[in-house]
Amino acid sequence: MDTKLSTKQFIYIGSMLFGLFFGAGNLIFPVHMGQEAGNALWPATLGFLVTGVGLPFMGIVAMGISNSDGLNDLASRVHPAYAKFFTIMLYLTIGPAFALPRTGTVSYEIGLASYVGAANQSLYLAIFSFCFFLVALLFSLQPSKIIVWVGKLINPLFLVFLAILLGAALSGPMGTVAQPLPQGLYKTQSFFKGFTEGYNTMDALASLAFGIIVAKTLHGMGVQSPADIAKGTLKTGIVSVILMSVIYGALTWMGTASLGKLTISPNGGLALAQIAKYYFGSVGAVLLAIIVTLACLKTAIGLITACSQTFEELFPGKIQYRGYVFIFTGVAFLVANMGLTQIITLAIPILMFLYPLAITLILLTFFSAFCGTYTSVYRWTTVAAAVAALGDALNALPAVAKNLGLVQNLLGIYKELPFFALGMGWVLPSLLGFIIGLILRKKQKNVSLTIEK
Repeated sequence: MDTKLSTKQFIYIGSMLFGLFFGAGNLIFPVHMGQEAGNALWPATLGFLVTGVGLPFMGIVAMGISNSDGLNDLASRVHPAYAKFFTIMLYLTIGPAFALPRTGTVSYEIGLASYVGAANQSLYLAIFSFCFFLVALLFSLQPSKIIVWVGKLINPLFLVFLAILLGAALSGPMGTVAQPLPQGLYKTQSFFKGFTEGYNTMDALASLAFGIIVAKTLHGMGVQSPADIAKGTLKTGIVSVILMSVIYGALTWMGTASLGKLTISPNGGLALAQIAKYYFGSVGAVLLAIIVTLACLKTAIGLITACSQTFEELFPGKIQYRGYVFIFTGVAFLVANMGLTQIITLAIPILMFLYPLAITLILLTFFSAFCGTYTSVYRWTTVAAAVAALGDALNALPAVAKNLGLVQNLLGIYKELPFFALGMGWVLPSLLGFIIGLILRKKQKNVSLTIEK
């Protein structure tokens, strides 16, 4: 018999989900976008919300309505071999290879780096990241307690401290948002630029990982039927969507308004530090350090938990959950000490490849919920998206790799794709693959009917 959860319980789970999503990257990217977008901030914000909020929400709901046991099960609709490849790539990207170590480096860069001399940066980063990941590891060893650690404890604390900073900015703005002029692609393509900026949050990828955490949390609280789990996932997702949308809008606005007193910063972390110092002086650095560390810690706990649970299921009997927790945390600690700039530089090409695959899988899941699961549609759409997304990934490579002869020759072909310059060359090929899959499905169905007759 299903347990009927109260509104308060759904809010707690929604708070947990928001907490898992909203890390330091979610703080720094909209602020920097606001500074660069200038008076084009609202179209840019709308584009950012599509990929930074809308797609993660759809990913969470997709996992809920698909009745899948996890991402590997869901992606098997394309092919079992592809499912394992995609699952491993996605979890390594949001886990120990990029997103997880970024939680430690961002916390250090914003909270402590400015107080440390250049000669000692590597040493202090190592000490800080060791302590940070040790705390995250201890919390992650008890995955059943994640709703308590994140939903009821860390996330409410984070929201309180963030509200102090946003409240100061809203009550005493540095300037107006009508004056600053947009920079770069924001001048002519603000929506699409904001759309691709949302990739940096990695939340659409993370939604395919966190969706199963929500489903397991609901199951552990007594919700048993697939229909009720799907409804519960939808309700908790709405809580997260509201919180994220409001905060993203406020952060983007704060970034644009800050140009009344500040110049455009190289990154959102520095912009946040300057804004906090403007409003609170030396105390602002402490406030920001607390905000960022709490944001990163709760996301780190969720990523370690999700990755460890998934790899235990992918490779049963080899290593237990606790073993994966230690492995992934240790690897993240090592990668974190490469530094934030290197992590972001290496992550962008991988994101440009994986995001189209995640987006098409999410959209296909919704299509299947209403029209049925057609293997030909999944396969043709995914193949087309993967081939086109490879071009977007090559275009995002560091200059030393991008300038290689083979890469340049391939890019010469990919540049013919519509929207390639916007980092969205995968859109029309994916749509074409979807249409081909539908046509083949219809032909297969007609052949089957003919044979039966």
